[in-house]
Amino acid sequence: MLIQSHLAMAQLHRLGLSKAAYDVLSAMSEVQHSGGEVNASQAELAASVGLSKNRTSIAVNQLVERHVVLRPEGRYRSYNIHPLFASYNTVEEMEAGITDALQAIQAGELPEPAAPAAPAPIRHLTAVPSRKKTA
Repeated sequence: MLIQSHLAMAQLHRLGLSKAAYDVLSAMSEVQHSGGEVNASQAELAASVGLSKNRTSIAVNQLVERHVVLRPEGRYRSYNIHPLFASYNTVEEMEAGITDALQAIQAGELPEPAAPAAPAPIRHLTAVPSRKKTA
């Protein structure tokens, strides 16, 4: 049985994940190896949670955009759950994984999980009233 940091998991709500993203993360958590490695295709994840392949793809992309799940380059059917959210075999492994992750985040080597910044409001010139000339 693997263990996770409940403190990190309790912060997931701050990332603004969709229900589908939570479901896919849950499916990934079920099949992960110690340290967060997940070897499953999106089709397998979709079948596990009862989502369409398209919906699963959108959910995975949301998890990747928010750095909850990391996608190793050049590896098919492979993901890594961010070390802060990953499961480990022992408390010692978990503490070492989290400590290493925090150091890597500070050094800029690992992205910090975060919700995307809100886009700046779009201003259109049509929103500005025009003045009519009076003769």
